[in-house]
Amino acid sequence: MKPKTDRKRQDKLSRRLLDWYRLNHRDLPWRQTKNPYTVWMSEIILQQTRVAQGTSYYLNFSQTYETVQDFATAPLDDILKMWQGLGYYSRARNMHKCAGHIVEKLEGEFPNTYDQLIKLTGIGKYTAGAIASICFDQAVPAIDGNAFRVYSRVFGIYEDITLSSTFKTFFELGSQIIPHDQPGDFNQAVMELGATICLPKNPQCNSCPLEAMCYAREKKEQTSLPVKTKKIKVKSRYLDYILLHQEGQVLVKQREKGDIWQGLFDFLLIESDMHSKSSIFELVEQNDWGTPSVLYSSAEYKHLLTHQKLHLYFHVLDIPKREDFKLICQNNKLKSLHISDLVNLAVPKPIEKFLEAELPNVLNFQSLKP
Repeated sequence: MKPKTDRKRQDKLSRRLLDWYRLNHRDLPWRQTKNPYTVWMSEIILQQTRVAQGTSYYLNFSQTYETVQDFATAPLDDILKMWQGLGYYSRARNMHKCAGHIVEKLEGEFPNTYDQLIKLTGIGKYTAGAIASICFDQAVPAIDGNAFRVYSRVFGIYEDITLSSTFKTFFELGSQIIPHDQPGDFNQAVMELGATICLPKNPQCNSCPLEAMCYAREKKEQTSLPVKTKKIKVKSRYLDYILLHQEGQVLVKQREKGDIWQGLFDFLLIESDMHSKSSIFELVEQNDWGTPSVLYSSAEYKHLLTHQKLHLYFHVLDIPKREDFKLICQNNKLKSLHISDLVNLAVPKPIEKFLEAELPNVLNFQSLKP
């Protein structure tokens, strides 16, 4: 179903929204520039991330890597370490790849059109629309979760936003409404309205500049829109991590492609359908690790991802003989380093929590924070 609108209503909507945005928008650091590099950085960081959390990361990244050239030439491990805590690490890897392409193939310049931007690694339809409109004044909509919510409520669109076919409806609507003289401000106004007024729950309709022209407000359908029927199936995974220790040295490994946390560091891992300490001892016996002593076994750490619920357990084993320690390292393609160097590695959030909260006490080290 295509929403009904006309030029007069479109102009009225955009004027009201822009007037509201001019007076009420939040003073966020990435709104002080039209530099496509920093706008790109902010948009990627804020995907799946609250503004309150993302702001400090944006400032840290933009101050450390002031240009796309700086970002492209930085080691990926450094990028991942700075990204630690934000989650969805594929964003950081894609940013690094994208920056490298821009520097190597595009002479360090971002493309200035939606159609060219969307070809870059990690830049989807929303991000391309945001950069094209904010930085290059191209009248193209930026359709994110906020835009889906605002448009579906204002125009009474009952199409399921989890379906890829629905995007076309909203993109066409946004293309009709967006003013050609202020496309960047308009897209940011839609995002701002969705983030601060047209909330998923308990929308502040009395404070909304579009209240008088909103279908959902008139029909009391705020909680019914947008339509989102597809449910995410969450899989449980049980991860037993074995931290092998010998005279201040520990063994780590870097995670490979094909699973969560690609490129981050963790420890020797046993994954099973359910948690069982016996699997740890079976592993020791099968691999002839000598007579290690179990220094510590943690309580359960829970970590929720979009499609997965992780149950993590940490076991610290001390390997008495140096020869056994070296053999374990070689046979399992692990890396040996001093325990104090763990703070320099990019590790998943639950491992970071364990290292900071429990490991210092187990091995009689002070806080691992530098």
